[in-house]
Amino acid sequence: MSDCLTLVTGATGFLGSAVGRALLARGDRLRVLARPGSDRRNLAGLAVEVAEGSLEDPASLARAVAGCRFLFHVAADYRLWVPDPAAMMRANIDGTRALMRSALAAGVERVVYTSSVAVLGHAGEGAADETTPSGLDDMVGPYKRSKFLAEAEVRRMAAEDGLPVVVVNPSTPIGPRDIKPTPTGRIVVEAASGRMPAYVDTGLNIVHVDDVAEGHLLALDKGVIGERYILGGDNMTLADILGHIAGKAGRPAPTIKLPRLPLFPVAAVAELWGRLSGREPMVTIDALKMARYRMWFSSAKAEAALGYRHRPAAEALADAFDWFRDNGYLS
Repeated sequence: MSDCLTLVTGATGFLGSAVGRALLARGDRLRVLARPGSDRRNLAGLAVEVAEGSLEDPASLARAVAGCRFLFHVAADYRLWVPDPAAMMRANIDGTRALMRSALAAGVERVVYTSSVAVLGHAGEGAADETTPSGLDDMVGPYKRSKFLAEAEVRRMAAEDGLPVVVVNPSTPIGPRDIKPTPTGRIVVEAASGRMPAYVDTGLNIVHVDDVAEGHLLALDKGVIGERYILGGDNMTLADILGHIAGKAGRPAPTIKLPRLPLFPVAAVAELWGRLSGREPMVTIDALKMARYRMWFSSAKAEAALGYRHRPAAEALADAFDWFRDNGYLS
């Protein structure tokens, strides 16, 4: 599939830039959607065509996708706390719908849509998979709700409108070029800087961002239209994650396990301060609600159907730490 024109949304960001680099490495010609005035450090040195536009501007989406054989829709407003949830809904739901309509009108051959494991159900102490049931009422916070509704719309368009889309559900990617950083990247930075001396009893599925990017290409090449595939790594408790990061930083691992319920008033104050200061709070009510569950997942379907593989989570954590350290994020 070399030398074809492919559009990637979100390529200025963390996961999108990894997908773009993977496509360039195999010889695809790349067009990227980028907001005017956006931070384009992740595009530095890459041979890409930039189409300026945004998910809130349908006309710009139609221009960006014109003439493209493939589309990777990676862009999303990914924040666990927002002062204006309506703006997130417009970008993640309405923007996705408008882009998919543009792809259909342009005759795009295949689409890979980046959803999230956030839309899936919980499996108690086990690992959830693509079939673990969930509903809108299970979605905590505007990010999860927006991604749930966006994926539902994409899958509806596949079934009813003939949209040639494959859905991928990344777990918790970490690694290099997390310039913002993402909510998970912030955990690495804060822990490595000694600002997370305690933890709550929860868990995440940690995966290297470059492995998720390769999973996107496998979904393009081998995925079944209308199907979803989890692209994950290793299931780890938050205590183990913080311990790995502390070890890399030469700091003692946190040993204080905090109960969730007493933290809710702290989160409420943090959110109030966030609204006043304009800065994202470090702890939020929605994050505490989500921490009730260990967010563990299985990539067995992608491994069997796509040939997806991932490196150990310890390597992903090490690469993330090294990148943040080398780029001046750690105090």
